[in-house]
Amino acid sequence: MSNAAVWFDIPATDLERAVGFYGKVLGEAPRIEEMDGTRFAVLPHADGVSGCIVVSDTLLPSKQGVLVYLNVDGRLDEAEALVADNGGQVLQGKHAIGPYGFRSVVLDSEGNRIALHSR
Repeated sequence: MSNAAVWFDIPATDLERAVGFYGKVLGEAPRIEEMDGTRFAVLPHADGVSGCIVVSDTLLPSKQGVLVYLNVDGRLDEAEALVADNGGQVLQGKHAIGPYGFRSVVLDSEGNRIALHSR
């Protein structure tokens, strides 16, 4: 079986603000695109699973529900330090998650709870 996850949408209320947040925290800006009249921003990725940030009437930012882990590739301390300066909030600072590495749980600039992950 290949990856169980294939794509995810992160809801936003302000696409440009969210792109700024994720660009700073991930170290590379999402790429804004448009399809069928809907603007969205694709998160940086090389191969495999990725997702986008999207403003939608049917998706609302939330700190409840699914927890998406985003790779900050060895930059967890730096990424966590950038959260508050870019409109987010650290909910749970860097901590070990057994053999899977480390994570920080944060609110993004839109109010979504996400995990920043690194080995």
